[in-house]
Formats: sequence, structure tokens, C-alpha cells
Amino acid sequence: MGNRVTREDFEWVYTEQPHTQRRKEILAKYPEIKTLMGPDPHLKWIVSGMVFMQFLACYLVKDLSWKWIFFWAYAFGGCINHSLTLAIHDISHNVAFGNKQAKWNRWFAVFANLPIGIPYSASFKKYHIDHHRYLGGDSLDVDIPTDFEGWFFCTPLRKLLWLFLQPLFYSLRPLYVNPKAITRMEIFNALIQFSIDLIIYYLWGLKPIIYLIAGTILCMGLHPISGHFIAEHYMFLKGYETYSYYGPLNWLTFNVGYHMEHHDFPSIPGSRLPMVKKIAAEYYDNLPHHQSWIRVLWDFVFDDSIGPYSRVKRLCKLAKES
Repeated sequence: MGNRVTREDFEWVYTEQPHTQRRKEILAKYPEIKTLMGPDPHLKWIVSGMVFMQFLACYLVKDLSWKWIFFWAYAFGGCINHSLTLAIHDISHNVAFGNKQAKWNRWFAVFANLPIGIPYSASFKKYHIDHHRYLGGDSLDVDIPTDFEGWFFCTPLRKLLWLFLQPLFYSLRPLYVNPKAITRMEIFNALIQFSIDLIIYYLWGLKPIIYLIAGTILCMGLHPISGHFIAEHYMFLKGYETYSYYGPLNWLTFNVGYHMEHHDFPSIPGSRLPMVKKIAAEYYDNLPHHQSWIRVLWDFVFDDSIGPYSRVKRLCKLAKES
């Protein structure tokens, strides 16, 4: 069954997150990085192609046997859907249409949400702001596991189960850790999403709906792409709370692996983050980083020193809302 993870609490720190200071230093030395900020004109077309690809897949899978439904959900559809969640992540930073067209970004995220099968984009936006503003903030950053998760999922078998159940924890954790009032955009997100689900069901039956939702759940759980959930902020080395990954899966995930760079410059689209690393190489080349998300998952499960408790936590003062 494996040994219990030795860590019994989070890594509490009493300093501000490192990204704010590094951003100031890099911009002072390389002001040209500001030219990388702003919308990515290609993002809306890439995302639209992925959405319509999934609608085509819904038609193609409607007569398949159930075993092939789940196979293609995991091997293909879920990869597209996970990629769309990361497109929504980028869109939440207004990089599809720019800051001046914030509402266009919100509605486009709802469109990108459609193949995912369940409403996601509006709630993600609401909480993701806090993840950047209060990185590791106790009761503020809902990306941090709860004490129960850290305490219970402490053996290899339990950590494997925790990885499989990640979609459940990511969905329910905000309601427990930092509940917020439901917004109008979340209501619109849900109404549009379920309407499209009903249309797909009316046209092609239940199997395409299962294909979409099963793909989302399976590929946000125990799947190579899901290695990014662990790779981004779990403390594999003491003193480092954010890590980048520079492997080939960035091609499928809108460069979410360039996570150190993303937290330093969240308004730069994922497509341009490699340029940040290239321009300010001396700030990133010597930082610890990951080369394989599969290796990250393996180490997380079988290394007794790593588990849900392996996160940096800090107390943060609430910022004034503008």
C-alpha cells in the first residue's frame, strides 16, 4: 500500500510571492517585453476549429459501441477538451480580444466551453483572478488542496485515487474554501451549455454527450496532460513554488507549461511566452523546471516526500476591489 507521506502540513512562508518582484526587475531590464502583451489574433481561430472538431466528433461517435466511446473520449476527445480548458485559461486573461473587449473574451470563453459538456468558464474566471493575486493565499487560492486532501491522500494508492478524482476536487473545493456568490455570467454559462447539450442529445442521442463529458473528466484526471496540475506549483524542491515545463505537450496546451513566465506576465498570451524566456533567459534558465509531465505524475505518486501537502501557503491581505 506504500508508506505515509512524511509531510504533515503545508510549507508556510511569510514573504510575498516571487513573481511580482521578478516582473519589475525584468521589465526594468527588458522593457521590450511589454510589446508581447496584448491579444493573440490567432487564438480565436484555433479555438473555434477545436470546438467544431468536437461537434463533428459527436456526429461520428453516435453509433459506436460504448467501449469505443470511452476509448476515443480518453485518447482524442478528452485531449481536445483539456486543451480547451487551457484555452479558457488564456482567454480569462483577455488575450483573445484584448482588455478593451473584456466582454468579448467572457462570451468567447463560454463558446470554448461548449465541447467540455459542463459549465466551467465563468466560474474558472472568477477564481483564477485570486490564484494570481493571492498565490498560495490561505482560504483565497482554491488551487491549494484542503487539509483533508493533504492528510488523507498520503500513500501511493491514495494519491493515485486523488489524481483520478482531481476534476471532482477542483469543482467542489472552491465551494468549501472560498465560496462566492453566483454571478450572472455563470448563469448564462450554464444555460447556454445545457441548451447545447440538449440539442446534441436531440440530434444524435446520449453517446455524444457521454463522449464529451467522459473525455473531460478522464483527461483532467489520470492523464499525461494532467501532469501540468502537479507540475505548476507543487514543491518538488524546497523554496520553489512555481515551475515551468518545456516539453512537447506545450504544443497541445497553449504553452501552459511556461508557467513561471505566465505568472510573471499573465497578460502575455501563451503563444508568446517562449519569447519571454528567450529575452530574459538569465532569469529562467537556472530555475528548476520539469521535462516530463508523466515523470511528474510518477514522482508525485511514488515519492513519499511529495503529496497534496507539498504546496507553499501564505497569509494574504485582501486587495481593494477596483
